[in-house]
Amino acid sequence: MITDPELDGEWDTERAAEPAEQLAPRERAAAATSRPWLWALGGVVVASAVWAGGLYALGDKLAAPTLSYRATKNLCADFRAQALSGITGDLHKRPVNKEVSHPAADVATCVLNNNADYPRDFSVYMTVELHKKVDPSTEFGVPSVDDLANVGDLRTEEVPDLGERAVMMTWAGERGLNLKVLDGGAVFDLRVYATTFAEKDGRPATDSNAVQAAAIADVRELMAALKD
Repeated sequence: MITDPELDGEWDTERAAEPAEQLAPRERAAAATSRPWLWALGGVVVASAVWAGGLYALGDKLAAPTLSYRATKNLCADFRAQALSGITGDLHKRPVNKEVSHPAADVATCVLNNNADYPRDFSVYMTVELHKKVDPSTEFGVPSVDDLANVGDLRTEEVPDLGERAVMMTWAGERGLNLKVLDGGAVFDLRVYATTFAEKDGRPATDSNAVQAAAIADVRELMAALKD
């Protein structure tokens, strides 16, 4: 019969297998405890290789992006919203502006309304994030938890020819929309909320397609204004 190979790699087909040597209890214990260490060591090596491979694959995403836009000192002044104002009426009646500078990102927000007092017909929220540490493309286009929980039927579609990538999300009977644009390490996030697109207080009726087109035009103009 065929026996186990000798240590030097040669097969011996003539001699019967010899019984295994009996190990003393202490030696058997040492042999038993040594094997898990070998498997554990192998697992560490494999896990380290997978982790290193993952970092290599994500290298470009983890690296700080090259910013193509400047930080704004007054987003409400830079964001003119002319196309949307043509539909909703003047949106700059009571602008609210805020900027936050952080080692990871510069964030600016502008809130516009077409009515200085309540109730408000149209409200517009414009946010610009300049990411200085990590490429924002890894999570771009993922709806927020609040959106998923509160807006119900959320529809998302790609917007061509706008930045590196752009998506339009609509909800609530198309009376709300969110346009997000990724470009040059920056994320432009525009949200429009309306009580109605029908005629109201002398404002002509409009449709969601016109509001979406106006949102795209206004964000495109803002991107040009902040281009570094």
